[in-house]
Amino acid sequence: MATGAATDVPAGLAGRRIGLIGLGLMGVPMAHRLAAAGAELVLWTRTIEKAEALAAELPSTSVQPSPRHVAEAVDTVIVMVTDADAVEAIAFDPYEDEWGIVHGLVEDALVIDMGTTAVDRTRDFAGRIRMVGGSWMDAPVSGGTVAAEAGTLTIMAGGSDADFARAEPLFRVLGARITHVGPVGAGQIAKTANQMIVGLTIGAVAEALALAKRAGVEPARVREAIFGGFAHSRILELHGERMVTGDFKARAKATIQRKDMRAAQALAEQVGLALPALTANLALWEALVEAGRGELDHSALVLAIDPEEWENG
Repeated sequence: MATGAATDVPAGLAGRRIGLIGLGLMGVPMAHRLAAAGAELVLWTRTIEKAEALAAELPSTSVQPSPRHVAEAVDTVIVMVTDADAVEAIAFDPYEDEWGIVHGLVEDALVIDMGTTAVDRTRDFAGRIRMVGGSWMDAPVSGGTVAAEAGTLTIMAGGSDADFARAEPLFRVLGARITHVGPVGAGQIAKTANQMIVGLTIGAVAEALALAKRAGVEPARVREAIFGGFAHSRILELHGERMVTGDFKARAKATIQRKDMRAAQALAEQVGLALPALTANLALWEALVEAGRGELDHSALVLAIDPEEWENG
């Protein structure tokens, strides 16, 4: 089975022409699921050869040379890229003002940003798309590549009721828990809260296991001992295991987690709320990335807490 190949996919997208921009760790399995549900996919990514290779695997899938060409060919465009700067480049092409989604958007088209993008910029992008007759939804996801492959993503949607109704059949193919949180920007606020909890919990697990090791107890045994109690969490299961085994191959990069924690800090400042735990946790992510470990999995945060003890076994 090809990497990201979809199984147990609900039908219901037959005849829908959907653009998908961004074929990273999340975009590829999402493409498999959308195609398996009957959608006619139109792809673009910066490495066009990657898009062409994926299109060769999927039924009714084509590749276009730019985001503008994708928008011209569909009525719904999903964007799944790294950050707000990447979203802006794809949507508006501020460099040449020619090849962005906005330059090819058909009447009443829907753009769905499923990445994690700053709230203020999300609202700005939505306003700019509305000015040319389109609609914007923010629908960031949680669950990682495993959930993307299984179609069990958690999807947090922001946008109008009408736009959510248009997007919901797509969401049902990609996710298991889908919430219309509120108007544009609300999905990104929910994702910011999610990423705060993830970052802080990774930090808590890392500090606890580092303390256990420094105190002379095997961290794997401590992790096992607290399973099932009040400290049990999905992060203790997955990220805790990666910490004790030293498996820091990136499933979600530390640079991305730092970006999300920075976004949470910026949002807290915008609304005038002091969050001391967030501030302390962000300092750890900054230290990890500055130490040249930004491409590691975010479970590698333990290396920013007690690097010598942890790296020396």
